[in-house]
Amino acid sequence: MSNDQIPGYTMGEDSVQEAPISMDEFDQLKQTVMFTEEDEEHLQEAGDILGPQGDEILDVWYGFVADHDFLVYYFSQPDGEPIDEYLDRVRDRFVQWIRDTCDTPYDEEWLNYQFEIARRHHRTKKNQTDDVDAVPNIDLRYVIAFIYPITATIRDFLDDGDHSTEEVNAMYHAWFKSVTLQVALWSYPYAEEDW
Repeated sequence: MSNDQIPGYTMGEDSVQEAPISMDEFDQLKQTVMFTEEDEEHLQEAGDILGPQGDEILDVWYGFVADHDFLVYYFSQPDGEPIDEYLDRVRDRFVQWIRDTCDTPYDEEWLNYQFEIARRHHRTKKNQTDDVDAVPNIDLRYVIAFIYPITATIRDFLDDGDHSTEEVNAMYHAWFKSVTLQVALWSYPYAEEDW
């Protein structure tokens, strides 16, 4: 599925607001998670491996969510019934997110879209993209806690047999840094501006 066929995927579109931090501030955040140009190269290598496995990766991640009612809750109607169409639409964007995570360098367009993703987790914009009546906010603690399963489960997908252990480890750590970096950006709308 091409980017323009993914429902609700708007990276690079005029509707995406400008990031509330500068590229210099973003660079400082990258330095804080020790994200380097080498990590960018390792992520590009990882993209060649992970991109074709997107659906299989999402099967693992969706299976993990499905095993925990308190996570399914965020994709459900107020009565607790999961919204299948919502889950399907988010899934397509999630597969694209894997590609976008590996597609570096991270420029202003990419940075702007991270804050769009942030708003879609937060009450400022959750449910609007897909016009659903799900719970209005994903609690920040789960956004942060998801760093581990999204990272730990990617290791097996990177180990495709065509790369050395050292290369796989480098791709894995680059992925871990990127996910941490993104979640740090996604936390922005959960804090008051002056905090």
